[in-house]
Amino acid sequence: MNRTLSRTARRTVAIIAATAAISLGVAACSTTPEEAPTPQAETPAATSSASPANATADAMLAPEGLDGVDARTVVDTLDATALGDRTDAFVASVRPDELLLTDADGTEASLPMPDDAFYVSFAPFIETTHECYFHSLTTCVGEMQGEQIQVSITDAATGDVIVDEEMTTFDNGFVGVWLPRDIDAEVTIEQDGLSATTTLSTSDAEDATCITTMQLA
Repeated sequence: MNRTLSRTARRTVAIIAATAAISLGVAACSTTPEEAPTPQAETPAATSSASPANATADAMLAPEGLDGVDARTVVDTLDATALGDRTDAFVASVRPDELLLTDADGTEASLPMPDDAFYVSFAPFIETTHECYFHSLTTCVGEMQGEQIQVSITDAATGDVIVDEEMTTFDNGFVGVWLPRDIDAEVTIEQDGLSATTTLSTSDAEDATCITTMQLA
């Protein structure tokens, strides 16, 4: 009974938080690649540590203590940040090839994602979910917050096990994993006898980074 009440309370918080984000006009999770802002092309010189693009990203990330670090560190830190500690100064959108930062004025900056790793966030659910395609580290909220789940991920072509472990969903209701690039993966999430399975790709620049369709049943 206590567990049921706890879940109900968390779902209520998730719904309220998601509704509040929408009412504030925050661009939360993009639902299709077409809805996502098109990143501006950069010249090779713009990728240096002294480039204006990186300076802009550092300026946005400095209040979070994340200036000067790579995209992987930013992603891991922001996704695990408690809802009450989230920044509202910018939206951080996870794309296959870059981490796109957009502040309240619409200024954009980006950090390159690792060449050998692809980040995907999963928000399993029982009752409520939201449409998502590119995961927002600063606005997305899922139903199952702070819950233990079993996550199994295999390479669909070879059957090799990539992930097989118990994880605890972040305060935002997601778990995030770094997968090898250029594979098709089969993902299974289980909890208390309930499960959901899906497949995903890490091969394309427009592959999804936010999976919110895994209803445990």
